[in-house]
Amino acid sequence: MVKLIKSINLGLAFLLELCMLVALGYWGFHTGQSTDARIALGLGAPVLAAIFWSLFMAPKAVRPVSTPLHLVFVVLIFGMAALALASAGRPALAWIFAVVSILNQVLLRVWKQ
Repeated sequence: MVKLIKSINLGLAFLLELCMLVALGYWGFHTGQSTDARIALGLGAPVLAAIFWSLFMAPKAVRPVSTPLHLVFVVLIFGMAALALASAGRPALAWIFAVVSILNQVLLRVWKQ
């Protein structure tokens, strides 16, 4: 049973990474003053986050960082996604995303996943 819960937590971690990208895109498409700015922010923010993630954060990152720095980056990027949702007019969704992300990260660390 514990193995199943750990597997679900890993799946949730991946789902939260995708939600982070969607949150950044949502913010971008709702933030810009012009259509061009909205498109640039809506596509650019998640693309930059995905590039950053693949370079430093992914399990097979090009340049993996140390565990403490990894945790700092996780807090920053998921925090930015939560703030992006809040500033785009979705504060309740931002809180849900933040709380679930924190719980997921705590379990990942406790279970050394």
